[in-house]
Amino acid sequence: MLSYLQAIVIGLLQGVTELFPISSLGHSVVVPALLGWHNLVGQQSASESPYLAFLVGLHVATALALLWFFRVEWRRIILGFLRSLRRRRIEAPEERLAWLLAIATVPAGVTGLAFEHQLRTVFAKPFAAACFLTVNGLILLAGERVRRRSEVRALARQRATDDSESSAGPSPDGAHGSTGALEALAPKEAVGIGVAQVLALFAGISRSGITMVAGLVRGLDHDDAAHFAFLLATPIIFAAGVYKAPDLLGHNGNGIRGQVVVGSIVAAVAAYVSVRFLVRYFRSRDLTPFGVYCLVVGLVLAVHFA
Repeated sequence: MLSYLQAIVIGLLQGVTELFPISSLGHSVVVPALLGWHNLVGQQSASESPYLAFLVGLHVATALALLWFFRVEWRRIILGFLRSLRRRRIEAPEERLAWLLAIATVPAGVTGLAFEHQLRTVFAKPFAAACFLTVNGLILLAGERVRRRSEVRALARQRATDDSESSAGPSPDGAHGSTGALEALAPKEAVGIGVAQVLALFAGISRSGITMVAGLVRGLDHDDAAHFAFLLATPIIFAAGVYKAPDLLGHNGNGIRGQVVVGSIVAAVAAYVSVRFLVRYFRSRDLTPFGVYCLVVGLVLAVHFA
């Protein structure tokens, strides 16, 4: 049975690693294994289990924290989406951003519904997660290398110019006051970023990391790439939690609902603090430290679990 200590540790882990580009799913597999919580490790790759039901609550809590942090933007995006549906055309920038997020969500959403169960039961194991964590590090470092290419830098400068012309500046709490560079994405670019997000179904590949890399190679700067990654992650994480809610409300939730409440509170607080830190971090820093971390830790853990 899941203890309250385990609930707190996993909740903290989920809230941080879901947003830091180091893979929450990968860490939810390897950390319990390192701590000797083998009952939780086995449940991660099971068809259904109390631990998976517990993770449902953590995902919903993380999504709610993201919604609250970006609440001003999400209000504009949702109202813009509804207006565009009513008028049957896209006119305002927030309406365009709403549709870009919608089409970027489709690839991971459809693939997750079709293959999430199979991929989790096969790959959500310590050795596989460590290997994919290593791959995640290589992806982050490769993304930074591609970002430095002259043509990508030129595209990034152009996007920065376009964004500065429409920017209202960041809001006091660190959230953005403008999404000009994101609204300027072409639909095919948004779809490409969404397709990249599919790789996050493998334990060890970071959703935010792979989305940021896809944004960087399409000319976004680190600030905007992280911003789009967090906005795009919100409906995916929330939908995954709601879709799996019957696991929590059914027999798998029996005896752990108190732990779910405690773990979810910890996850929500950790996610809020993490996103607040990261939106500021990526204004002047890049993915390199996270890539090095994943590469080194992934290799060490792969040897450990081999």
